Amino acid sequence: MKCVILAAGYATRLYPLTENFPKPLLKVGEKTILDWLLEDIHTSGLVDEYIVISNHKFAPHFQAWADAHVLPITVVDDGTSTNETRLGAVCDIQFAIDQLKLDDDLLIIAGDNVLDFSLVRFIQYAKEKNTSCTMRYYEADPKRLSKSGVSELGGDDLLLSLEEKPALPKSNWCTPPFYFYKAEDVRKVKDAITDGCGTDAPGSLVAWMCRHSTLHSMEMPGSRYDIGNLESYQKVQETYRGITK
Repeated sequence: MKCVILAAGYATRLYPLTENFPKPLLKVGEKTILDWLLEDIHTSGLVDEYIVISNHKFAPHFQAWADAHVLPITVVDDGTSTNETRLGAVCDIQFAIDQLKLDDDLLIIAGDNVLDFSLVRFIQYAKEKNTSCTMRYYEADPKRLSKSGVSELGGDDLLLSLEEKPALPKSNWCTPPFYFYKAEDVRKVKDAITDGCGTDAPGSLVAWMCRHSTLHSMEMPGSRYDIGNLESYQKVQETYRGITK
């Protein structure tokens, strides 16, 4: 299994911290955001390569971090240099697939979140279901739902649909940016893009995949800390205590 880390964004809401430095390499406590994620995932013993998809501006920062790391990390530079010319998450995934000739199960994660639970539980869930999988968490606030990817579920955690930023949400289940795709679904990403799948938000690929494959959704067993602006970064710095679940 490969782990693909989406890290090609520019994090403009965190300026000046991220004007010349990538958000996933900001420190939370004694570790970078990426180190919290990857060191946890590696305890599964199932991932043999970590692939960080970066923009051209921040690729040298990620490469320096990777070179100093003991984990098997490959940095892929998508060639973009500005927020306006970014490829979008789904096109970045396909770019990495093409560049590295990937034909494996993929754990795909956003590189700018910290969690208080182990992602190994999600990997185990996906292996048990033997399908591509997402996670979900309950959101009561309609305003937050309208800015998120909202999942519609059937029995036994079956994922029926996902809609990005719905005007009329079909449920209270939000889908965070952590996905497991079986190899046979990874081969469909190019078809999704050709078919007009939205390419900016990674949830758009899930929305397309729901119509072309079988997916399940695991309820998130803890909390996700989304570092979206300077205020939220400061709050995480003050409150985060690591993986406790």
